[in-house]
Amino acid sequence: MELTFLGTSSAVPSKHRNHASIALKAFGEVMLFDCGEGTQRQLANAKISPMKIDKIFISHLHGDHILGLPGLIQSMGFRGRVEPLHIYGPAGINQLNEVISHFGYFTIEFPIKFHDLFEGKIIENEEYIIECVKTKHNVDNLAYSICEKKKPRFLREKAIELGVSPGPDFGKLHNGYEVKVGEKVIKPEQVLGEKRHGLKIVYSGDTKPCEAMIEFAKGSSVLIHESTYKTEDEIKATNNFHSTAAQAAKIAKEANVEKLILTHISTRYTNTEDLEKEAIEVFENSKVAYDFMNLEL
Repeated sequence: MELTFLGTSSAVPSKHRNHASIALKAFGEVMLFDCGEGTQRQLANAKISPMKIDKIFISHLHGDHILGLPGLIQSMGFRGRVEPLHIYGPAGINQLNEVISHFGYFTIEFPIKFHDLFEGKIIENEEYIIECVKTKHNVDNLAYSICEKKKPRFLREKAIELGVSPGPDFGKLHNGYEVKVGEKVIKPEQVLGEKRHGLKIVYSGDTKPCEAMIEFAKGSSVLIHESTYKTEDEIKATNNFHSTAAQAAKIAKEANVEKLILTHISTRYTNTEDLEKEAIEVFENSKVAYDFMNLEL
């Protein structure tokens, strides 16, 4: 898995920080989390083709998280896209369909499917599960998690001891199917190790600290959490339904995550060292994101 932070600013972009957007390369796909203004240019600079994006997950409907969608979609159309594009978000995301389709003169010849979400499981396949939960912002906001499904380790020597020959039967057993060896039936549980947990990435969107976020982030490999303010501006954070760096770090600590990435940084802070320091004092493995930062997992 590889995360690319395309935009790490809060409501107003700056010279060095674009509006919110994160690209995830995983499972042979590119997924986009939020799509602030300028995202398609950030994709070009990061050398990520928008034509490879099939799923976009929007945390909430504030402009700094959605205003990049019209331009991105129109550019996909100009480049001859035919594959469907799925856009997921909180209740009301469907209304963007009407707005985008009448925004200027252009033609879209590929299907765009909007999905209104509430809470719970969104997608499950053989490789991953994506879920969402509502958090506390001044409009409906969804935090997202993507959990890798990891198969138990295949015990090769054990399988050979039971008479299974290396080859297709190994794959069948590893995928959960029984095989026959002569008159014997070999069951998957006989040749598989303990259950393994895959990587888990959680993205908060915009939110003030809440129990739902702690519970949702538990055991994450990476928690990407907004930290719009420093502790000295905590009252502003509370009034605007945002979090400070220290509050995000407290959530990471209570959720027992492995790594915390801070994003959605207010432009009032030109030097983010103090933000990072505040977080590290609470949760050591914390880092402030910057535009085009790559994180390989």
